[in-house]
Amino acid sequence: MYNKLPILKVRNVKKFFKRNDHQDLLVLNNVNLELFEGEIVALLGQSGSGKSTLLRIIAGLIKPSTGEINYRGIKVNAPVDGVSMVFQSFAIMPWLTVLQNVELGLEAQGLPKNECRIKALQAIDIVGLDGFESAYPRELSGGMKQRVGFARAVVVNPDILLMDEPFSALDVLTADNLRSDLLDLWQSKKTNIKSILIVTHNISEAAALADRIVIFGSSPANIKAELIVDILHPRNEQTPKFRLLIDNIYTLMTTSTSSVNNYTYRYKATHLGYRLPNVQISEITGLLDMLIEPIYCDKKIDLPIVADELYLNIDDLFPITEALEILHFARVSKGDIQLNTAGKSFAEADILERKKIFAKHLLSYVPLASHIRRVLDERPEHVAPKFRFLNEIEDYLSENDAEDVLKIVIEWGRYAEIFAYDHNTGQLSLENP
Repeated sequence: MYNKLPILKVRNVKKFFKRNDHQDLLVLNNVNLELFEGEIVALLGQSGSGKSTLLRIIAGLIKPSTGEINYRGIKVNAPVDGVSMVFQSFAIMPWLTVLQNVELGLEAQGLPKNECRIKALQAIDIVGLDGFESAYPRELSGGMKQRVGFARAVVVNPDILLMDEPFSALDVLTADNLRSDLLDLWQSKKTNIKSILIVTHNISEAAALADRIVIFGSSPANIKAELIVDILHPRNEQTPKFRLLIDNIYTLMTTSTSSVNNYTYRYKATHLGYRLPNVQISEITGLLDMLIEPIYCDKKIDLPIVADELYLNIDDLFPITEALEILHFARVSKGDIQLNTAGKSFAEADILERKKIFAKHLLSYVPLASHIRRVLDERPEHVAPKFRFLNEIEDYLSENDAEDVLKIVIEWGRYAEIFAYDHNTGQLSLENP
């Protein structure tokens, strides 16, 4: 594969988003990536890590702040012929039939009506929608709507297909069916597609589809690691080789770059503007309760086992394990999680003692929580408005992310009883309202 010239190059791409009265928000930081003919590449990372932003830059839908995209020797500054995209949302026009939706891209190219009709019908047949040409989107299931998206992307005869979490809005069985159909379409060579780049947060999906898995870090996003997958299709998830691949992915996603060659474990450090995981107290205590069970306690547990046991996907599991690591209740590294002494003490304690332990760790390891408490302690009335802290967090995060982070800290702080919050007035205080 790599003795060929790449058909697409991403070079030193950075992306800032402008914010009024605040410093720019860095989303992508020096991303470098190449796509080659004959491969499916999965861009894997947690939600909010910048994967979709990178995909839109590659598609020419938004421009990078610095760096460039090069497709077959052409610098990409806008959408180009040869690169097509399937979106997470179905993005089809509800007032148009299946056939009319698929014809849209061809009409935009200025092709004759008769040619548009012939090519659209061929694309509809390829994706398995033959017989539904005259149907409107309201008549279609979610899986069928996404097939319309596939057909619309395929009909313009691209040689690179970009896919932004195309199966995430579908139920499990429909998603599995569409993934199989995508592989059949790819292997049958019924289209001109030479390379597929798919954004996903689903580890099993990446392992099942991709020839190469690119793992995204976050805050800001860059490429953390790459894995070449040498397992033939169709892949059996129960084989030792596939399970080893899953373990390797979890290891790379949960081990910091600085810790790979460092034998000293370091807990995740946070700062005032850190984007805390959106995790409820019940989720934290639920995982701790599981890990204290005799079959798991005092052991390193593979995260895939935890995910299977709790029926959680990556977007559900990783925020909880990150919260445990931030609070110094567990060690998470190399695809494993293990309770530490504090985590065991919390899991074994009664309700009131749990609150005390949680309060100690929250004030010690979450700077925003200790900052709020310190401000409240110092004020004569021991009261402060929510927006006072929100403005500070917005120096680091977007308005929506800042709101989410403050909401999380308020929930954690109220549970720990280190401060109170009155939703009606938006006031934080040291006394229950």
